[in-house]
Order: sequence, then C-alpha cells, then structure tokens
Amino acid sequence: MIEVRISSLAVDPRTNQPVLILRPLANDAGGRVLPIWIGQPEATAILLAIEGVELPRPLTHDLLKSVIESMGAYVERIEITRVEEGTFFAAIVLRAEERTIAVDARPSDSIALAVRTGAPVYVAADVMESAAVPDDSNGIVDEEAELQAFREFLDHVDPEDFQG
Repeated sequence: MIEVRISSLAVDPRTNQPVLILRPLANDAGGRVLPIWIGQPEATAILLAIEGVELPRPLTHDLLKSVIESMGAYVERIEITRVEEGTFFAAIVLRAEERTIAVDARPSDSIALAVRTGAPVYVAADVMESAAVPDDSNGIVDEEAELQAFREFLDHVDPEDFQG
C-alpha cells in the first residue's frame, strides 16, 4: 500500500466532472498521480471538509463519523483496493477495541470521511501501477487556484446536469 494525500480537487474540462487527484506522500509512484473522477455531491462534501466549513446540520459523512465514534470505534485508515473496468473500490478500515473491520465503500465517500477524521489514505500498489498517470505539474500544484476553479464550478452547476 502507498500512502497518498489529496493533491487537488478540480473539474475535468472535457467532462465537466469533478476529479480528485491523489499524490503519494513518498516518491513511491515514480512521479505519477492517481486521478479519480467523482460525483459532484461527494466533491462538495470533500471540499467543505477541507475548508473546515461548519454547517448547521450534519451532512451524511458527518453523520457517519458520529455513528462510528458513538460506537467506540475510529477510522484507522482508508484503502483504495482495486480498480475494475474503470471503477475504483475502497475500504474504510475501522478499529474498535481489539477488533478491526473493513467496510466496502466508494473512494469518494471514503475520502470524504478521511478528511473529517484525519485518517490516512492508502492506495494498493497494483492500483497505482495500473491507473496512475504521469504528474505533469513538476510537483508544483497551485492548490488555491484548483480550489477556486472548483468553487466556480459549484456556483454554476445545475443538479439536472447530473441526471442520467
């Protein structure tokens, strides 16, 4: 497993869909990053958590965090475990007393929870090998510009844009 961090959250200009860019903490991926296209609601949930926005009522990921904590457990880590036909799979690894439980989840929901709990995110080495792309930023990412572009996307998105 390769530990990663959120490098950026942007909008794919070709599809107008949010894309999460994960970058290895160490140079384990040979100058590559992992893009994962996600839904607008999950992107919004991740962005709100990154920015530390406090809402008057909990969102779904806040609720999940509260349920986990009220059961005496915590999120130990997030694992992006595999990719099949372009679909990524993840597990939320929970720890409670002497028991560890892995719960199947989408990477976007898992990462939204990780941002709220401070849990580390890992990607299986074979997923990084098969799905990562060259990092053309030369290690330079204007995170504020990426976040601003995503905020603008959210300001102009119409929920009907996401209907099948």
